[in-house]
Amino acid sequence: MHYTLHQLKVFVKVCELKSITKAADELHLTQPAVSIQLKKLQEQFDIPLTEVIGRQLYVTEFGEQILSLSETLLEGAERINDTANLYKGLFTGKIKIASVSTGKYVIPFFLTGFTREHPNIDLKIDVTNKNLVVESLTKNETDFALVSVLPDLALERIELMDNVLHLFSGPEYYQQSDAMTLKKLAEIPLIFREQGSATRKAMENYLNLNKIKPTRSFELTSNEAVKQAVMAGLGMSIMPLIGLRHELQLDKLKIVPLKDLPIKTNWNLVWTSGKNLTPACQALIEYIKLHKEEVIQANFM
Repeated sequence: MHYTLHQLKVFVKVCELKSITKAADELHLTQPAVSIQLKKLQEQFDIPLTEVIGRQLYVTEFGEQILSLSETLLEGAERINDTANLYKGLFTGKIKIASVSTGKYVIPFFLTGFTREHPNIDLKIDVTNKNLVVESLTKNETDFALVSVLPDLALERIELMDNVLHLFSGPEYYQQSDAMTLKKLAEIPLIFREQGSATRKAMENYLNLNKIKPTRSFELTSNEAVKQAVMAGLGMSIMPLIGLRHELQLDKLKIVPLKDLPIKTNWNLVWTSGKNLTPACQALIEYIKLHKEEVIQANFM
């Protein structure tokens, strides 16, 4: 057999996107170029790797096996390059980080100095909800994850900083905010994040602990959407303080003091126990351990 790493790379991308057109766009190739590479790889096998039904591309069972092996080969090839560069005194490679949505206010500050020290390391950050972050860890699809609530997995971690959640109101409810009680809170519309969000879980735990059943509630799918809804007067919500300081300064939001608030958790950078970390990943761990307090003092105090 005479397949090339380039052919395998094209095949993996086509399988990932289930589209030659989309694969061509991501690889910065023409559609005919992708089709040719896919055809050349297919010529090495008597069994089809993919099939087109209607206008949809599907990966065959045999293709799935070759896909898995291709990903392993490509990862090994990357490690060869990384090892060679390491001997030259360079850190290269890719680091994938999955972050819960509120983490977008945290993780960039811990990466800025690192990227300046290691310009040849590429970073990919996927911001999503907690369930998908945990899934990416479980499937080994990410190197690190940023979470405020530790999932039930065997993990290593670096504790970064506090995550503080308050009850917030917009100007519409400022008068009620000053004399808020648990009983009154049940009469105000409450705005929740979607299922799977750690912020939603913390809010539900608080309400259950204090036996509060809201008379009306809304569900939104991002912190930004919840923030805008609270400022617009749709209701109140328990949200992380981080990312809201600007709105507090402009008096667009107000912290509502209430029993058992604020809720405090921690931001953690985690990775699966026993994971074979690349030199680039190990460099990131060492950088954060060394500069963590400096980053917190400069950006979050």
